[in-house]
Amino acid sequence: MASSALFTVPGISVNPRSRFSTFVVRSSASDLPHTSASPPQPVKQYHNIREEARLHNNSIAISTDHPRFSAKYLPFTAIADPSSSTDESYSLDEIVYRSQSGALLDVHHDMDALKHFDGQYWRSLFDSRVGKTTWPFGSGVWSKKEWVLPEIDDDDIISAFEGNSNLFWAERYGKEFLGMNDLWVKHCGISHTGSFKDLGMTVLVSQVNRLRKLNKPLVGVGCASTGDTSAALSAYCASAGIPSIVFLPANKISMAQLVQPIANGAFVLSIDTDFDGCMQLIREVTAELPIYLANSLNSLRLEGQKTAAIEILQQFDWEVPDWVIVPGGNLGNIYAFYKGFHMCKELGLVDRIPRLVCAQAANANPLYLYYKSGWKEFKPVKANATFASAIQIGDPVSIDRAVYALKNSNGIVEEATEEELMDAMAQADSTGMFTCPHTGVALTALIKLRRSGVIGPMDRTVVVSTAHGLKFTQSKIDYHSKDIKDMACRFANPPVQVKADFGSVMDVLKKYLLSKAN
Repeated sequence: MASSALFTVPGISVNPRSRFSTFVVRSSASDLPHTSASPPQPVKQYHNIREEARLHNNSIAISTDHPRFSAKYLPFTAIADPSSSTDESYSLDEIVYRSQSGALLDVHHDMDALKHFDGQYWRSLFDSRVGKTTWPFGSGVWSKKEWVLPEIDDDDIISAFEGNSNLFWAERYGKEFLGMNDLWVKHCGISHTGSFKDLGMTVLVSQVNRLRKLNKPLVGVGCASTGDTSAALSAYCASAGIPSIVFLPANKISMAQLVQPIANGAFVLSIDTDFDGCMQLIREVTAELPIYLANSLNSLRLEGQKTAAIEILQQFDWEVPDWVIVPGGNLGNIYAFYKGFHMCKELGLVDRIPRLVCAQAANANPLYLYYKSGWKEFKPVKANATFASAIQIGDPVSIDRAVYALKNSNGIVEEATEEELMDAMAQADSTGMFTCPHTGVALTALIKLRRSGVIGPMDRTVVVSTAHGLKFTQSKIDYHSKDIKDMACRFANPPVQVKADFGSVMDVLKKYLLSKAN
């Protein structure tokens, strides 16, 4: 018997010339009940969602008065200071990370073209795409494609339908611990690889996929990481069939974070240094080898991350919260949130932006120290070990971006000690959340600002949770076991050891219930 016959299903044949594995269903006479002759039925073709999008796009006639949306790289200095005159710009199809002067780059959109439509148009368009499977708009990032990478072909996009993450009303935590009635947590960690990094990585890897199709000299994509970036990069590269290379600081990330790039087939280098050392090495390597740099030095990722800000506005029916608190390490995310809010204001979707708070771990707090000095002088620090390992960064790449975002949003910087962040995480977990240590840093900032009266009891406040708590179970085990040196672990909840007899169990339960009744 021919091998192909082993895979033949009666009534279904496969078109071997179809690129998209189109299945054609045909009915034979023996398959049908014996009835009178009926007219022949049309052949039905089944397409995947990417093919359906291609067929749909091909059928749309583009209106001649429709603006052409576009974007390009500009030196960040030109964004921060519009009065500075420069003709320097780059196509997004160029492989470039810094300006001629060494400054960061920023993706600049043609705002005049976007302003061809009013705020109501954009609100309605974005809302119409939520919860759909239409490629690629089922993604919370690509549902804002015109504001992200407007010129990329839908067929080049690599997406896991990331985004659209839960905005959780932290009712009990807010009322019991903070006296607040309008506290919300944006769970960006409820995502494909368990962190907000997916939002930026879908954009970066999609653009790399496009560049490779344009025959740009790129063999793979590389990053330095404290865990979450490598997880996102390896997953999206694996989906696209693009090699990924990861530089990790040895023994400084959780096992859950380490296993993700390994499982997704990344080439992982465990290097005896910290994140800043890994970052320096990856910059040097990508300058010499055909490896695309995926760290937030690359401004493409921020285009995806800014969509979380737009989502928050959507989820509040386009009402602007008073405060948004974001954990900060390499500091790209605080700028991304500012950029998302600012675009919505500039394009008429909302009439103001929230005040931003960047929360840092006290063991890695260069932005906090800069802020407390009145923005007089920035000094990198040697980052010490912190349970919030993803923000254990002493020399952040996006320091200029973060300062710009904070100054333009009347923002604040706060810090959290190790005990403060772990206690805040435990308190939040006790009310039904399951947060990461980085969220503990942001919650600590909120606690301090509430106690000082800066944030009021009626202020609508959003805390951004950047990663899933399941990535940091060991820190929770250590806390609840009271196994952390020099830490009281005030809210630890260890299991109670009980003898295997009815009387002992009853005694323990009565004591517990009595404590709760009082």
